[in-house]
Amino acid sequence: MTIFTKIIQGEIPCHKIAESKDFLAFLDIAPLAKGHTLIIPKIEIDYIFDLHEDVLGDMMKFAKVVAKKIEKAVDCKRIGLAVIGLEVPHAHIHLVPINNVSDIDFSRPKLAISPNELEQIATTITQG
Repeated sequence: MTIFTKIIQGEIPCHKIAESKDFLAFLDIAPLAKGHTLIIPKIEIDYIFDLHEDVLGDMMKFAKVVAKKIEKAVDCKRIGLAVIGLEVPHAHIHLVPINNVSDIDFSRPKLAISPNELEQIATTITQG
């Protein structure tokens, strides 16, 4: 069982941004930028391209809705999208507020954001 499945099952807390019957969006706790959000399917599949095409398509539609919410709440030019797929063996998409290409460089140091600030960011995004 992955850490993401434990989050879905409520065993590990998260700063939830959005949820549907099939997907969950929550803030990354080691973000590249404020508002960096992860989109995961509720089914545990390691590799994103092993998802059934309908699930993958619906995941992108869900990500689009979440990206628009982030865009309204966080000062940025765009929401960058990345799929790395090596950190956690559970398919996921990174939505990262960006102002230039280097903002989505995963080799950069991650931000240290307190749980209280993460909660404030999550509230700002969900209320937007």
